[in-house]
Amino acid sequence: MKNTSPRSLITRLGIPPTLAWGYLGLLLFMIGDGVESGYLSPYLSDEGVSDSRVALLFTVYGVAAAIAAWLSGVLSDLWGPRRVMWVGLGIWAVFQLLFLTAAIPMDSYPLMMLGYGLRGLGYPLFAYGFLVWIAGVAPRARLGTAMGWFWFAFTGGLPTLGSLVASGLIPHIGAYATLWAALVLVAAGGLIALLLVRDDRGGKRQRAEDEGPLATLLGSVTILWRNPRVGVGSFVRVINTASQFGFFVIMPLHFTRTVGFTLTEWLHLLSAMFATNIFANLLFGVVGDRFGWRRTIGWFGGAGCTLSTLLLFYVPNAAGANFPLALVVAAFYGATLAGYVPLSALVPSLEPRHKGQALAALNLGAGASTFVGPAVVAAFAGPLGLEGVVWIFAGMYAVSTVLSFVLKLPDESGTADADGTGVRSGDARPDGDPAPASAPA
Repeated sequence: MKNTSPRSLITRLGIPPTLAWGYLGLLLFMIGDGVESGYLSPYLSDEGVSDSRVALLFTVYGVAAAIAAWLSGVLSDLWGPRRVMWVGLGIWAVFQLLFLTAAIPMDSYPLMMLGYGLRGLGYPLFAYGFLVWIAGVAPRARLGTAMGWFWFAFTGGLPTLGSLVASGLIPHIGAYATLWAALVLVAAGGLIALLLVRDDRGGKRQRAEDEGPLATLLGSVTILWRNPRVGVGSFVRVINTASQFGFFVIMPLHFTRTVGFTLTEWLHLLSAMFATNIFANLLFGVVGDRFGWRRTIGWFGGAGCTLSTLLLFYVPNAAGANFPLALVVAAFYGATLAGYVPLSALVPSLEPRHKGQALAALNLGAGASTFVGPAVVAAFAGPLGLEGVVWIFAGMYAVSTVLSFVLKLPDESGTADADGTGVRSGDARPDGDPAPASAPA
């Protein structure tokens, strides 16, 4: 008789069974983190904060997130992923409380910078610490799928279900109280992940035995040129979500003030955009394991986003407040963002003996995108307008399409599972794309 236990089903889905509660906790945490993503910009604007100051606030938040994203890999090497996640949860909660109890009630922009800006350190430490944990647990043949589930949970919360929660709560309890609800969701998700996941590898240092803390810290930076392909992968990751974070700043204003949608309609569009994205994250994780990681990144991610970014601007501009048509282009944009999912499997595989360092570099790219996007908006929206900003993002995606095809893995044919990652003879093709994974038993 076939084993149909929940553990067997989870394994067949490509989720490391010992980390299953972590995926649920991550989803709830990111729902809380994503509650504000669709409305904080216009809310602060309505409170009297100028558009340029809002863009600067988001940029500072992004800088903090970029630093924390890099540190998540470094500190996971030094402390173990579990402790890094605890630190991330604590930072998020403390600075959200400062933002809610002092900055907003006092209408203090410096305190907003302190509370909201430094809160940006929280979610990358929690989420990307868990990403390092997955990389150390998932077998190579299913690593793309395991990473697909990570991004399924990550973007399921930020901003998909987070925006949906906001659209449901704001009409009943108001925008300010909704930010308190976000804190409750983050705390619940963080505690579920940290208290219910029992995998011992989360408490272990990931660094090599012969490497001290300083060597680990420096190695997470020098790897960008010590292994140039890791550096290229990190740069491609910056491009991946730069437009997303840039659009968080400017698109709510454009869709509500210029195109003619209500704030609720915009939040529904944002939810639909990333509802598509969360399922596409899972899909492209599986596709990457079979079609090839580089090819998936280049064609579905880079080329797809080049087209979808332009359509997201030009179609609503031409059609006006046509919700069904806007829904189609928003969903297409959300789906193509997911084409980059195999980067999370590819980059640590480029440096199998220093996975934490490679993921630190990749996470640095992910974090950098949170301020590069708003920075592009802040720098170019004035002189070039939104249309010029959109073309800049589309050009960045075109560049990433070309770069993705240089990310070839080392030829590991004939090697044994020396590093504990599940790599076996034949797992990697000479061109750097993984061989198709066999169906799970």
